[in-house]
Amino acid sequence: MKTKIIAVAGPTASGKTSLAIEIAKKVGGEVISNDSMQIYRGMEIGTAAPTRQEMAGVSHHLVGICDPTSEFSCAEYALLAREKIDEISARGNVPVFCGGTGLYLDAVLSVSDLSESGKDEAVRERLSAIAEKEGAEALHKRLREVDPEAADAIHMNNVRRVIRALEIFESTGITKTEWDRRSKERELPYDVTMAVICFESRELLYSRIDKRVHMMMKAGLLSEVRDLFEKGLLSADKPAFQAIGYKEFIPYLEGRASLEECVSAVQQSSRRYAKRQITWFKRYENAVRLTADHEGSVRGSEELCREFLMRSGFMR
Repeated sequence: MKTKIIAVAGPTASGKTSLAIEIAKKVGGEVISNDSMQIYRGMEIGTAAPTRQEMAGVSHHLVGICDPTSEFSCAEYALLAREKIDEISARGNVPVFCGGTGLYLDAVLSVSDLSESGKDEAVRERLSAIAEKEGAEALHKRLREVDPEAADAIHMNNVRRVIRALEIFESTGITKTEWDRRSKERELPYDVTMAVICFESRELLYSRIDKRVHMMMKAGLLSEVRDLFEKGLLSADKPAFQAIGYKEFIPYLEGRASLEECVSAVQQSSRRYAKRQITWFKRYENAVRLTADHEGSVRGSEELCREFLMRSGFMR
């Protein structure tokens, strides 16, 4: 019998965390984060990692497990997440994934394992040297030439993922997009019930994003960013540089822009990211799509949870 899993997805600031916790409380679950940046310590505010109070007694996993100096790949995440699935299921509880990094979730739910396939350290070092010498844009251009779909999905500044996609192609002769396609054609190892939070009003979602950035500032985001900056962890080759809400403040810390300009840049980057997430999650054809807003107001997590459990017919 396949292990039953629930996954809550949606754009940033859509209410994923509160919904996942509410679902976990109702079904006897434990939450597994599938946010590529919440895994790092010292980045709790900017990544909107759940606080102890927000967790409401529900166990959470894969939050703050790595130092921001450490490299952490999608394949490594998939291995750890699968271990957590086994541990949670062994306790008789339901794994409830929550996060906006669709790539990480797909890696867990796919039978294809790229953690070893397509690995070639020499190729990786050569590609890293190209990125350092010619720049991220030149490397991304190479990816677009061999795998345009992967290039569309991977941002130019995410050099590590660009290198990994090229490494797979150069080592195996198969594009990352083709790896992903073949994975979907094979049977998934889990019985997954998916919830995707949607918004009728894009402007309302964007307003929530803008407000959340202001709340992060009040919670001490600038101090969190400054600490990483002073430790040299906001350079382009460090994981923290990939997270929205950190690199945007570098101009302020270097005296090249006002704080207001940088806050605005974070909001703009977050809105653009939300748009990409919405596009990504449209691929989940069998998901229960929950409309979070109605006539200008946002529905609560309890109401959305009831609708999800009713429409999905989820049974432990």
